Amino acid sequence: MPCSEKRARLLLARGRAVVHKRYPFTIRLKGRAGGDTQPLRLGIDPGSKTTGLALVRKDAEDRHVLCLFDLVHRGFQIRKVLAQRRAFRRRRRSQNLRYRAPRINNRTRPKGWLAPSLQHRVDTVTAWVNRLTRLAPVTAISQELVRFDTQKLETPEITGVEYQQGSLLGYEVCEYLLEKWGRECAYCGDTDTPLEVEHVVPRAHGGSNRVSNLTLACHACNQGKGNGTLDAFFTTDKGLKKRLKANSQSAGARLERVQRELKRPLWDASAVHATRWCCSLPSRPPVYR
Repeated sequence: MPCSEKRARLLLARGRAVVHKRYPFTIRLKGRAGGDTQPLRLGIDPGSKTTGLALVRKDAEDRHVLCLFDLVHRGFQIRKVLAQRRAFRRRRRSQNLRYRAPRINNRTRPKGWLAPSLQHRVDTVTAWVNRLTRLAPVTAISQELVRFDTQKLETPEITGVEYQQGSLLGYEVCEYLLEKWGRECAYCGDTDTPLEVEHVVPRAHGGSNRVSNLTLACHACNQGKGNGTLDAFFTTDKGLKKRLKANSQSAGARLERVQRELKRPLWDASAVHATRWCCSLPSRPPVYR
């Protein structure tokens, strides 16, 4: 049974217990085998970046939280590293093996496959649940099966039939972009110049014509960016830096605004949704609430 830090220090100091595991810190009593235990419930609060775990003892009148954990996930770090590895391999193959045919169509994925960044969340949560059930008398598991309304996250006041209406309802594309971007160039912030519709991810790199991939740019920014990426444009284009300096704005702030104002990918909600039913918990029958 979990105990307080003071009780654990006293048991260790008096020689009645020994350290069994350092993380999570666990002690084992020396002079007693077995003993009375009370049923505990393990609560799981899933999240995209952090998952909360709690060991709770339920009495007749109240609940007592005995132990709390914050399990920090590395899903976004894994995704970044895999993208970097993919870029290295693509460059290596294009330089040394130009003759080789693409192999992506030959690869198959088993049923229930998850991306490595999402599979990491499932594996770590399952591993810690199994670890805690071995160390404590857990008899029930409660998991919050969250389900996000992504439309309501973007538009909190949405109701009823508005779920069937897209973001362009009542707008032409140009009018929608003018209102969304405040009638200014999304890159340099210039307002006293004709604006052009710009693809953030160029068509040459697989960008679509969806309104989430469109923005407004002045002629100079549109020509300066060309088929390049957004990050490269903000870091290497000298003309953009001069225009930003003239408008008393920083490149980092403008880049952050453009990335924020594009269609929000809702990575956190997507990660939780994708792994909602994927955790294979211990053999004890879990109780979901």
